[in-house]
Parts: sequence; C-alpha cells; structure tokens
Amino acid sequence: MTGAQGLYAGFPLVEVSGSSYEMGFQHGSIAAGLIQKYLIWIERMTGKTRDELCRSAMRFQPLMEKLSPRFVEEIQGLAEGADITLEEAFLCQARGEAAQVSDEACTGFALTGRATKEGVTLAGQNQDLAPEFGDFAILLRVAPSDERPRALMFTFAGQLGYSGMNEHGVAHFANALYDCPWRMGLPHYPIKRVCLEQRDVDGIASVLEAHATCSAGNMVICAGEGEIADFEIRPEGVARYRSDDPDAIVHANHYETEDFKALETNSLVDSCPRADRMRELVGEAYGSIDVETMKSFLSDHEGDPAGICRHGAVDMVSISGYIADATNRVLHVRKGHGCTGTWTAYEV
Repeated sequence: MTGAQGLYAGFPLVEVSGSSYEMGFQHGSIAAGLIQKYLIWIERMTGKTRDELCRSAMRFQPLMEKLSPRFVEEIQGLAEGADITLEEAFLCQARGEAAQVSDEACTGFALTGRATKEGVTLAGQNQDLAPEFGDFAILLRVAPSDERPRALMFTFAGQLGYSGMNEHGVAHFANALYDCPWRMGLPHYPIKRVCLEQRDVDGIASVLEAHATCSAGNMVICAGEGEIADFEIRPEGVARYRSDDPDAIVHANHYETEDFKALETNSLVDSCPRADRMRELVGEAYGSIDVETMKSFLSDHEGDPAGICRHGAVDMVSISGYIADATNRVLHVRKGHGCTGTWTAYEV
C-alpha cells in the first residue's frame, strides 16, 4: 500500500517510500486535508495567529538542519505535496515549541527479561492529550530508499516524528515533564524521528546527548535485542533513569533521576499515583507479562478520572495507546480509551 492511505484501528495509515523529499511529498499529498486541520488546531490550542506561529517555527530551521538535513528535505517535500507554505510545514514540526506551551500526561513502560513471559521485550504507553488531537492523528509508515531503517510511528498529519518502532525493534515513547523554563533548542519531534533511525539504545543516547532541546520531556525506550532504557531530557542535559529493577521501567510525568528530582514541584498531581499503580500491576504479574497483560494494565481505572486509563482529568484523555513488541517487531496500536478502544497489530 506504499503511497496510499487506509483505515486501521480508526487511524489513517499513510505509507511513504523513497528519498526524503519523495516521502515528504507523498505524505503531504495523501494527508493534505488532515494537515490543514492540524494547522487550524495549533492556532486554536495556542491562541496565536498562524503568521506569528510560523515566524517562531522558522527559528528552528538551522537547528533542524544541523540535526538532519534529510529531515529538512522531507519538510520541503511535505510543503509541496500538501500545498502549504514551507513555514507552515515547519510549524507542523514545532507545535508546542513555537508557542511555548505543553499540556499532556501519559504513562510509559519498558519491560524485558525476567519481567515478561518468555523474556520478550515490550515498551509502550497510554497517550494522554486533549481529545481533539485524535481528529488528525495518523500512523505513518516510512520506507527510506537509503540506509535508514523502515519505521512505523503514531503522529499527527504533517508532523514527521513522534513515537513508534523501526525494523530493528528500536522503539520509543514519550512522557511530558514540567517545571522547566523554555530555552532556544530543538523541538522534541524531529529528535524523535532521528531516534527511530538508530539501531540500538546507544544510538539514541548519542542523538539525545548531541542536541539540546528547548523544553523538558521523558523518553522510554526498548530495542529488539532486549535492551530497555529511559532518559529524562531537559535543555541543560540528559539524565538516564535506572529503576531498582533493570528489567522493568515505569515512568509518568515527574522527575525520577537524581539529577533532576530537586526540580520537581508536583505540577501534575496525578503523575505519582499513576506511576505507582503501574508498578503495582507490573509487580503482581511479574514474570508472566505479555502484550495482552499490558493491554489490560493500560485500561486500569484506579484513581479515576486521572488513572492510567484517563477519562478527562485536566482536559486530557487517553486518545490512544501503544505496545511495541520489540522481540517480534510488532507494534500494537489502540484508538481511544484503554477500556473501550480497539487494538490493531502492525508488523514493522
């Protein structure tokens, strides 16, 4: 279905291949209508005019060029394919950063070895955002014609990087972190795309350490050879979170590393209870956890309305969920709440 669009799990699937420019052009052509909706939503969400947002977004062009010239080529193809300006195409890559706003939650995990059934490696999350984000969400499958790996990611129409998994079983998922003043640096989304071009955790660590961001975030990671990791990311640096159990990592929206714990002000009051609940569930099923087990955990309601399966607390809901089976190179994607959404499996 390369170059076509279909519906799976309720999300449009956009499949592109070729050079960076060609992939961007195909993406723009296929998803042009949804890209326009995304741009309109960015204006509504931020309360800023598109002209103002576009001017802010273009400030990131030199940093994106330094990160990956091929990423910028894909943006250029996106603009042509979707019949939008280059400035609007850059805005799609810097939604929050252009306006300096962030409002999201999410509960992430990575499990391997002794924690799981037959030692499979799993990672994933519930994606907690304003419900409107589901209106222009897509699955983007990329097949570059150069040496970069194939990858499948959940993202928004026109946004070229977000969470997902590549053909090597390298997958990453995200948690917002707070208590961080904005500084000039890279948006997180281009970095996430380049991280999906890596072959292992060390490759991702090198990308994160080489490119400063303009805001805080967390990344939970797994790789096909059984590696799991977690990195808390701030403009001043990156800190690796190592849990007490090397085979089980859980992270929500508060700082866990010794480097950054002192900065935490409990901005999102439900973050600690969600992380504690996920750790409790993992502990109860330790050694027998598989994909179906994690689906049930992502539907857990303890702490409603701000449980792991989130139903509207602080204007955020679980619009989707993901479980990467890195061992078998399968990405499971759900649209909607964990308790009611439908899961679909995609081979990567």
